[in-house]
Amino acid sequence: MQPVVDTDAGPVRGSLQGEVAAFKGVPYAAPPVGALRFRPPRHPAPWDEARDATRPGPTAPAPPPEPGPRLLPDHRVPGDDCLNLNVWTPDPGTAGLPVLVWLHGGGFATGSGSHPLYDGSALARSGAVVVTANYRLGAEGFALLDGGTANLGLLDQIHALEWVRDNIARFGGNPHRVTVFGQSAGAMSVITLLSLPRARGLFGRAVAQSGAGHHVHPVEDARAVAAELARRAGAAAPTPEALAEADPDRVLAAQSSITAEFRAGADPAAWGERLAVPGTLPFAPVVDGGLVTRRPIDGLRAGEGAGADLMVGTTSEEFRVLAVPGGGNGATSDRHVAEGAAGFGLDAKAAAVYAAEHGGRAGDALTALYGDAVFRIPAYRVLEARARVGVRVFAYEFGWRSPVAGGRLGACHALEVPFLFGTLGTAAALVGEDPPEELAGQVRSAWLRFARTGEPGWEPWNQERRPVWRFDSPESALVEDPGAETRRLWEGRRL
Repeated sequence: MQPVVDTDAGPVRGSLQGEVAAFKGVPYAAPPVGALRFRPPRHPAPWDEARDATRPGPTAPAPPPEPGPRLLPDHRVPGDDCLNLNVWTPDPGTAGLPVLVWLHGGGFATGSGSHPLYDGSALARSGAVVVTANYRLGAEGFALLDGGTANLGLLDQIHALEWVRDNIARFGGNPHRVTVFGQSAGAMSVITLLSLPRARGLFGRAVAQSGAGHHVHPVEDARAVAAELARRAGAAAPTPEALAEADPDRVLAAQSSITAEFRAGADPAAWGERLAVPGTLPFAPVVDGGLVTRRPIDGLRAGEGAGADLMVGTTSEEFRVLAVPGGGNGATSDRHVAEGAAGFGLDAKAAAVYAAEHGGRAGDALTALYGDAVFRIPAYRVLEARARVGVRVFAYEFGWRSPVAGGRLGACHALEVPFLFGTLGTAAALVGEDPPEELAGQVRSAWLRFARTGEPGWEPWNQERRPVWRFDSPESALVEDPGAETRRLWEGRRL
């Protein structure tokens, strides 16, 4: 028998997956098309008959994937009703289970909450209600348009969390015990939400996986990106009305071309110095003075989000799977490393430290440099901000190295995700054919323990010893101040 749950908008009929009930493609907001395109989310129109919720709903518009091999299969479902979410629960008839709400990554430009990698069954079997949500991406979610509303993707995320607050008890969850967790752009979203008064009270715990509080734009930079988007899309002006009239495929093509330009290294003469900083995402939250009044890291330093428990971490070798402008693993000399360091405001001595740490292998040194600049050091700044205001925070690092491609992937970006969700079988191209299942159990147990109690199982981070739990196989352990020498190179530098 298919389970049926009544939501505020109407009943939904899910499916049983062994011991877990799954409800997929449940609308939390109206389709953002027509008069609602480039506008804030609104409640969906109600329905009376039980709505089919056995298959994933439409995904947010995104450019087609680039040609070539992929570590994970592309996942997209056509349709307008893309502001939907998925719920996995061990028992809709129970009460008080902890709730985990997942925000997917993808550089604020791609991805979906219904990707098979994020199947919530394993977490739900362990006694939690799991929610994964879509939100608007790229131009649709993060372009700052004249006369429009900024940060629509963030508003979508808040709307989804409000849906959880109002409906999750009917699926067996406790609306007062919600943990929001996310990876990459999803983690950046988590830290941003943590800093927003508008999101206060919607969750009590947060986990940021490979993303922190620095990836936001000032208004003038966001307007520059929007103006160029409109020009490339053939829109008369960077306004909601003009973009709404433009061909959606042409808007996506314009978005894709801008993103590719930034990935290769934006020209400061064309974009300005700030947007040309390596690792910058062209479509990202903006400090608009309304929803977002300052950089999230600055909000945390001022004590925002102090009422929520927080866990922050990265993988050990983030950029082994990401493109490094100007070289990456193809770098051939110390000159590439020095140029990369200079792009982040570091001097030649700092470049030499990275080169020496990696045995003179320029590609490895440059990859580590980018991983620190974009992920590890921003994560440390979050840890430091929380400690400075006397709020407990926990740190982790995922150090297990993938055997794929002769070990060249290493402990790369997103590697911990299939371990967390128990979806190793869908990620063989990322984790190999025989990943350590016991490590997956350790990661999942730590996240669930944190969601239930606020304690993942190791001591809180402090600025004196800087303890970090390193997940690895055959053994995980607490380490103090990993990578201290390169960490010190960034002290006092604004990111």
